[in-house]
Amino acid sequence: MHSHATCPPPPREADNRTGPDNRMSADNRMTPGDFDATFTADMPRLRRRLLALTGNPHDADDLLQETYLRLSRRARSQSLTRQQHPYAYTCAVALNLLRDSWQHPSRRERTTDQLPEAGWDGGLASYEASATALALLGMLSEKEAAAVILVDLEGLTHDTAGERLGAHRGTVQRNRLRGLAKMRAALHH
Repeated sequence: MHSHATCPPPPREADNRTGPDNRMSADNRMTPGDFDATFTADMPRLRRRLLALTGNPHDADDLLQETYLRLSRRARSQSLTRQQHPYAYTCAVALNLLRDSWQHPSRRERTTDQLPEAGWDGGLASYEASATALALLGMLSEKEAAAVILVDLEGLTHDTAGERLGAHRGTVQRNRLRGLAKMRAALHH
């Protein structure tokens, strides 16, 4: 009885792939076209096997792709020999890749709820954003700019901004809305 983590073993037979001087014969190597046809034929069966092993269709597809890439490189370099049991060989390669990912968890992708770090551009994007924001704020009246800065940039409530400015919350809200409208209009021109 086979466990889910193994592929059916190929039957033992004499190795007739080598010539009299134990070198690989050129006619026994797979061409890239032969490999593609063989892999395509075995792909649905191999995907089902990998899905059963990983329990995740995305991981199974990633593993299937990595297996294809690994073997196709060898086929393109003419170092992949014809296999008597191509499915068993392909399955063994896929299982080795899977075991490798288990043994080296640092090579696995990890899901996270954090966004990746912003790309390093020497601070140019930050500088451009600051320059644009300052130019837009410069178009506003002092009251409008103060309301936008306190509420939108510093995150204060209308009440707290009103206390700082010595104005009613409604006045802060109106100045902020007017200022944002002017800024949007300037950006769309």
